[in-house]
Amino acid sequence: MKIIYHCFGGSHSSVAAAALHLGLLDRQRIPSQEDLVRIPYYDKTTDADFGIIRYMGTDEEGNDVYVFGKKTFSNRYMALLMGIAGILGEQDQVVLVDCMNRVNWSMKLGGFTSRRLGLTPIGRPIVTWGTRRAFAQLVNLVEITRVKILGDKGRR
Repeated sequence: MKIIYHCFGGSHSSVAAAALHLGLLDRQRIPSQEDLVRIPYYDKTTDADFGIIRYMGTDEEGNDVYVFGKKTFSNRYMALLMGIAGILGEQDQVVLVDCMNRVNWSMKLGGFTSRRLGLTPIGRPIVTWGTRRAFAQLVNLVEITRVKILGDKGRR
């Protein structure tokens, strides 16, 4: 299965969720700023990364996990991805996970300041603080995703 965690920029919530899914972050402990910054892609995207599906790793069940930043295209990108998957006959092999409903204002402000304005020394502490505040919700999203995947596999 291909699991694609997506958010606005593909740099914070989707990356943290994918890292949780892959066991790169401990679900039982709120990560430090240093833990978050060590994750591949966390607070490191550029404008060239938007619209690119980036591989994060393979989970213990053999599912490939990816992250994706969609900017303002929101559901249009998701419809396009699922349409292509359908054309290829792989629609049941793709799970799209929207992380935006787990994003708080600190993540938005810090992410904008760090990535869009390029003021990383100011924005990064704000976005990591926000990610730490949203950690329980991100863990919940990953758990919901795992249950959905197990249910989907059971129906085949």
